[in-house]
Amino acid sequence: MDNLEKARGGRPRAFDPDRALDAAMHLFWEHGYEATSLAMLREAMGLTPPQIYNAFTDKETLFRKALTRYHETEIGFALDALSAPVPTREAIRRLLQGAAEAYSRPGKPGGCLFVSGALAASPQAQAIADELKAYRKASEAAIAERLAKGQAASDLPEGFSVESFAKYIAGVMNGMSIQARDGASAEELRIMAQTALAALPPEEQKRGA
Repeated sequence: MDNLEKARGGRPRAFDPDRALDAAMHLFWEHGYEATSLAMLREAMGLTPPQIYNAFTDKETLFRKALTRYHETEIGFALDALSAPVPTREAIRRLLQGAAEAYSRPGKPGGCLFVSGALAASPQAQAIADELKAYRKASEAAIAERLAKGQAASDLPEGFSVESFAKYIAGVMNGMSIQARDGASAEELRIMAQTALAALPPEEQKRGA
């Protein structure tokens, strides 16, 4: 894909597509899909409309690429927590505490792009809302998979509902994202995380399962 635009002197003017994509990602993260205009993108990315369209086709495609970029660069805490060779309680603790830190990180928009990207989306943006929902459902499924692994390892009782608790944890993380958008501090989010963690069966119950 051509990432160049010819300047007035006939010489091509290059730009860094990753840097431009990061700027767009932060703008979508802060304002959401529909509230982010082409003028805002142009200013943040430092590009002309032809450069934007040549490199990213259109706003919807740019947003989808921004989601991929966000997944690659901003949710490492979740991937690390769920794949760590630790007991289930510790994995969920790392996941929630990681969310508390990531959602309130200085210099970045509050919360999670997958949650805030299409809040109050109009019918015209339904495809975007559906894609964000798919990302959230994938996160929930990853949590359920980790809980099921812990249950198989006798970290959790046999009668424990993996699917229900995964939905609960995903809901807590979504709530943490909204709280962060409203200005909640990292410490306040950590308290939410600890409260949610207390809903796991106690260690004694696990050992007796």
